[in-house]
This record gives sequence, structure tokens and C-alpha cells, in this order.
Amino acid sequence: MTEALPNIQSITAQQFGKVAVVMGGWSAEREVSLMSGQQIFDALSSAGVDAHPVDAGRDIASVLSAGGFDRAFLILHGRGGEDGLVQAALELAGIPYTGTGVLGSALCMDKWRAKALVSLQGVATPAAQLAKDLDDALAVVSSIGLPVVIKPTSEGSSIGVSIVSENSQVAPAFELASEFGAVLIEKFMSGSEVTAGIIDGHVLPLVSMRAAGEFYDYHAKYIAEDTEYVCPALLDTKTTVDIQAMALRVYKALGCSGWARVDFMLDGQGVAHFIECNTAPGMTNHSLLPVAAKKSGLDFGALCLRILATTLSGQNTTTPLSTSAKAEKVLDE
Repeated sequence: MTEALPNIQSITAQQFGKVAVVMGGWSAEREVSLMSGQQIFDALSSAGVDAHPVDAGRDIASVLSAGGFDRAFLILHGRGGEDGLVQAALELAGIPYTGTGVLGSALCMDKWRAKALVSLQGVATPAAQLAKDLDDALAVVSSIGLPVVIKPTSEGSSIGVSIVSENSQVAPAFELASEFGAVLIEKFMSGSEVTAGIIDGHVLPLVSMRAAGEFYDYHAKYIAEDTEYVCPALLDTKTTVDIQAMALRVYKALGCSGWARVDFMLDGQGVAHFIECNTAPGMTNHSLLPVAAKKSGLDFGALCLRILATTLSGQNTTTPLSTSAKAEKVLDE
């Protein structure tokens, strides 16, 4: 069903009150979060919102309470910010915040459990297993078959990720990923990467990307100027609609709310496979969700206001689905 994003012109900047743009934190993605946060702070301030940048520490809830903040725009990436920890602290403090609630955030941060739940909803996802040590990793690689992706279970921004095509590469790849916690080994998909942004339950046009290097890694995402972005992605209509519907199914199944970005990889036959769901997607000048939003008619400032507006309805309590959900609000490109 074609449906425009809801109009929020009736909402004034003053209705948001004092807003904390919560960024930084202590995860491996701290620098990306600071970049995203600065962009959001600038946009909200330009729109007349009483916004304040706040570098998150473990005392974030008491800092916001003492500062008299009415709500928080959470743009923390990775563990300690996207995994439900900060969300739980703000719930206890009674401070509304952008994005997904405690349970949904924790599920999405854990790629292994997210894949397991999503697969129950009939969404394809690459074969994968956890590996507790190097011997286990070698056994998993033998079981899944090369090539594989070896990555941390609970990190983002492609931190600690390696594509492995030979057994001799397993040890260094496992060592790198294990620096960031539990390790997931996943079958490598040879097709293109496609991502679906979602705002308040509405799916944006798909974005595909092509990196100059081996894959869409940290450098390609945030530093390189030669990464290609295509929006809408060059896919046939059926594939596009199917991926948008799967993205919304994933969003609902994992208990997301407010906004998110769902990432897919296509296999050699063009079939989309779920990779992960980001509950606080990047908002830098290289990020994907702003690209999709712009294609839907939302400039960066309007996008930030729309995300912030979701805090006015107190909708962070969405719970994961136990049954398959139909896509009801898929936007045309």
C-alpha cells in the first residue's frame, strides 16, 4: 500500500522542550557516534530546538535528570548504547528517548539471536554459527564452507569484520573479531548489499552501495569518497517490494520502534538474506538512512525532527513478535 509519511508540520520546536543529543559513549564506535551526533545537534539547533550535545558516560541517566532534559535523541552506536543498556537507564529515569526499547535493542545488537528470531518469521538469513575458540572456528568454517564472514556478534560499523576465503585466514580473522567479544561465523553472500531504512513503521526507498575495496568496511562507510550509493537500488519491482516487506517484518519481529535500518545481502541468485538490524543507524554525511530519506523528500533537518517527534508518543515499548507480520506500510520509491 502506498502511504506518505505522516505530516508533522503541526509540531513546534518548543513542544520538544530541552533535548539532549546523546552521543559518544564508550563503545568501539565512539568516533562514528560523535560524528553522527554533531550532525544531528546542528540540524536540531538550526530548526529552533533547544538541543544540547551530551557525551554519554555510565552516569547518563543522572546527568540528564540533573540537567532538566525533557527527552533524548539517542545516537549512540554499538555496545553500551544500542544494546538496551542506556535505554533501560532512561526508562528508570522516566526520560523519553528516540528509537527502540530495551528488549528490541538488546535483540538487534546480538546478531546471532536476531538471526535466529528473524528466521522463524520466514526471512532468509545466511547460515551462521558462534565460535568460542580457534579450534571451534575452524570446525564451523569446515561445516559452513568457504568463503565466510568472521565478525563480532555485538558490534557495528563493520568493526572487526573479515571476509575469509582460505583456511589460513581463519586464525587472524578470529583473533581480530574476538577482541570485541563473542565471534559469529557466517556464510558469505556474493551479491550486492542493500539496506532499508524505516521511520515510524514506514519503509524508505532501498539503497545499494559499492565500495572500491574488498567490501563495505569502516573505511568505505565513513572515510572513503569513492564509495558509490544508488537510491533507489537498481532492482526489479518485485525484488524491491519483497525486500521492503521483509525489512518491515524484521523491524516488527525484533520489537523495533521509532526508526531503524535493516541490512540485507543478495546471494548469487539475487535472493535477499537478512544480515542485521541497526536501531541507531549512522547519521554522518556518508550514512545510508539520510540518503534514503532524501529520496523520499526529507532533507536531513526534517529527518531529525521526524525521528525526534516519535518521542512525543512514547512508543519505545514495542515487543518482539512471535508470529509472522504482514507488511502494511511500504512506501513506493
